[in-house]
Amino acid sequence: MSSLNTATTPVRMYLLDDHALFREGLLRLLAADPALEVVGQSGNPSAALSEILSTAPDLLSLDYDLGSETATQFMGALRERGFTGRVLLVTAGLPDADALRLIRMGISGIFHKQNTPEDLHRAIFEVAAGRVLIDQEYLQAIVAAGQPPELPRFTERERSTMRLLLQGKANKEIAAEFGVSESAVKATLQQLFSKTGVRTRSQLVLLAIEKYRDEI
Repeated sequence: MSSLNTATTPVRMYLLDDHALFREGLLRLLAADPALEVVGQSGNPSAALSEILSTAPDLLSLDYDLGSETATQFMGALRERGFTGRVLLVTAGLPDADALRLIRMGISGIFHKQNTPEDLHRAIFEVAAGRVLIDQEYLQAIVAAGQPPELPRFTERERSTMRLLLQGKANKEIAAEFGVSESAVKATLQQLFSKTGVRTRSQLVLLAIEKYRDEI
């Protein structure tokens, strides 16, 4: 299997899925790629929590149904303890209300298990590179209706940045689009986080669709 990672250091991953067969198959898939390093795996949320905090992976592959609890409960505990890595939800399905909660908690993607292993391999690297992999139509379908609050004022650069985020662009791609450095893109994102009150790219994407779509 050819790697999709162009970085020199491997993407450090942790796998949490209570289905042993799926977990073992995923481990075999990832082991074939030297650009990926699995730093831990478990089917037990309680054991996984401490292991994730101690290993600090770049990316967590997280199932929704964990047997004793759901990913929503697990993510709440993980965020409370300060985990800042990216999270890719790999699931056979989940309620819309929990999908919305998880996006608001800052997960970076939702991947459905009926897709191919090759698609999952690609999704892992895309999320690790900073892209948000949550289909816009899916987001629009689960966003609750309601009147938006008073809108903040966005600069043209901020509006353009949000448009590119909605297209799934990573910082490097946004920088190339504008002809600026990645640090300039990060500064713009920080301004957007401050104006909108969110903390992550995925939360900003959700908010852009939910409340600011007409502004951008």
